[in-house]
Amino acid sequence: MAGLVSLRGSGSLIHLRPAAALSAHRRNYSSRTESSPEYLHRSVVPSMHYQKSLPRLPIPKLEDTIKRYLAAQRPLLDDDQFTATEKLAQDFLNGVGKQLHEELVAQDKNNKHTSYISGPWFDMYLSARDSVVLNFNPFMSFNPDPKTEYNDQLVRATNMVCSAVRFMKTLRAGILEPEVFHLNPAKSDTDGFKKFIRWVPSSLSWYGAYMVNAYPLDMSQYFRLFNSTRIPKRGRDELFTDEKGRHLLVMRKGNMYVFDIVDRDGNLVKPAEIQSHLKYILTDPTPASAFPLGVLTSENRDVWAGLREKLTAAGNTEHLRTIDSALFCLCLDDESMRDHIHISHNMLHGDGCNRWYDKSFSIILTKDGQAAINFEHSWGDGVAVLRFQNEIFKDTTEQPLVHPGSAATAVDSSSTVRRLQFKLDGELESGIKKAKENFDSAVSKLTIDAMEFKKGGKELLKRSKLSPDAIAQLAFQMGFLRQYGQTVATYESCSTAAFKHGRTETIRPASMHTKQCSHAFVCQPGQHSVEQLRAMLSECSKYHGQLTKEAAMGQGFDRHLFALRYLANSKSQALHSLYADPAYAAINHNILSTSTLTSPAVSLGGFAPVVPDGFGVGYGVHDDWIGCNVSSYPARNVHEFLQCVHKSLEDIFTVLEGKPVS
Repeated sequence: MAGLVSLRGSGSLIHLRPAAALSAHRRNYSSRTESSPEYLHRSVVPSMHYQKSLPRLPIPKLEDTIKRYLAAQRPLLDDDQFTATEKLAQDFLNGVGKQLHEELVAQDKNNKHTSYISGPWFDMYLSARDSVVLNFNPFMSFNPDPKTEYNDQLVRATNMVCSAVRFMKTLRAGILEPEVFHLNPAKSDTDGFKKFIRWVPSSLSWYGAYMVNAYPLDMSQYFRLFNSTRIPKRGRDELFTDEKGRHLLVMRKGNMYVFDIVDRDGNLVKPAEIQSHLKYILTDPTPASAFPLGVLTSENRDVWAGLREKLTAAGNTEHLRTIDSALFCLCLDDESMRDHIHISHNMLHGDGCNRWYDKSFSIILTKDGQAAINFEHSWGDGVAVLRFQNEIFKDTTEQPLVHPGSAATAVDSSSTVRRLQFKLDGELESGIKKAKENFDSAVSKLTIDAMEFKKGGKELLKRSKLSPDAIAQLAFQMGFLRQYGQTVATYESCSTAAFKHGRTETIRPASMHTKQCSHAFVCQPGQHSVEQLRAMLSECSKYHGQLTKEAAMGQGFDRHLFALRYLANSKSQALHSLYADPAYAAINHNILSTSTLTSPAVSLGGFAPVVPDGFGVGYGVHDDWIGCNVSSYPARNVHEFLQCVHKSLEDIFTVLEGKPVS
């Protein structure tokens, strides 16, 4: 239903979260050779074949960045404010900014193995001290298995664990199909092309793909999918990966269990044995943990770092290491889901006790077989997670390894499955209690609501020669204007994975075009002819398309200004007044934080607002409908916002039918 990615902005700090890949529907994972029980497929082209020759993320020209920055500021400011901001920006361009830019370019030339944004971006995430829950971790829920009997919690959990191991083995063997964005699949997504390109040396392979209009994507984040955890440290966290781990971490009722899912030879443990172990955990009579350790991962990072040191001092080092090195985390929830909203709350945050939010990703499975991935965001931008999710969904639905009614092997799970028991003192117990109170207080403020617009979608918009994404974004602008009477800072994430170590760039959907068009529809209905409104829609679509193309090519302004500020800070240089401008703080206080994603595997995705007075807008434009999954805190009314967005879409589609807006 919806999707992901947004930015946390509060003046001096900009934190990113969930990012959508370039375009899931342009990728086809099917032209493969035969699969085996150990692998998903055997790609003709090695997984990392293109990595060496990926183009480098360009640093935009400073004058282009300033021009784009001012264009994005224009709809948010009155004339006097804009004149002041323009003056600061020009001063930055001709002075301090010019020097910083030259330094950034020189630094980039000396670091050709990476991108100019990669280091600062990791640093920004890992130095953030806010809880990862709500502030960073997003979720993406799986569609149900079309064969309903396979949605049984035990059956689905077993199949997902087996498919995850198959994915991991395929990736590590270098035979996972490389991630490629095909603009002309008939030419590039063919066996013939793959057989040709595999013989082109890695240092040239990207150019070969480019010749047939295919864009290989950066896969440098993939190794962090498995055996990885974010470790809390005072001041700045660390990412930990230990590829030797062969065990799975399972959580139920706040209790933690581990067992091996890969044997000593590196093979998948028999699916029937995995099923037997999971069944043992699901029927374990141990009561819910009185002091569930997982809730500590929802704490402020410095608080959690201090408590983790105490856990180590109390003799729990080995258990913590076991958690950190587990392949991934499987959360088995005892609750059934009432509806989409319940699913969103459960998968985004849950009750805080049956999660280890620091794991690179967790698969969550509810009692009624609803499944989702919740992932930690510092290590990557969702491109790798979405690919993983697509492959897992395809594999579990097309080639499940266990079936309803298939008997679990008669193995003694009690001797194989270990429940981790921690040594806790009074201080740790009160730390857990406090963490739970803080967690409950934070999530109690979050409201989530969803909307489906059924009168049209991608197909109708494309027939009208309009960009579906542009129209969805315009509806958010119109909706917010109708509800609150203003145009505010808006963020849409765009992947820059077409470049080596690319992360994301920001699309700024609020423009003078959307402002003018929104005012015409919302404030002056009846004052414009259908033709005039149609022309405005077309203008918005064209401009949004240009912004999207620029962002995907690394030609936005947000990351460039961020990197220049980071560089000045790293030299303890006083920041230029451009960065102290209230308008700079305001454009980075993203009231509308939006991200889109459509995929055959994903039912809905979501994340919390990035500012207290914001909306977190996950959305998807499907062939004949448009879905939104939106979150807010008490400062905003999400229910009313969705009604306003729905009305905006109705008005737009009315105009497309050639009828006047009432």
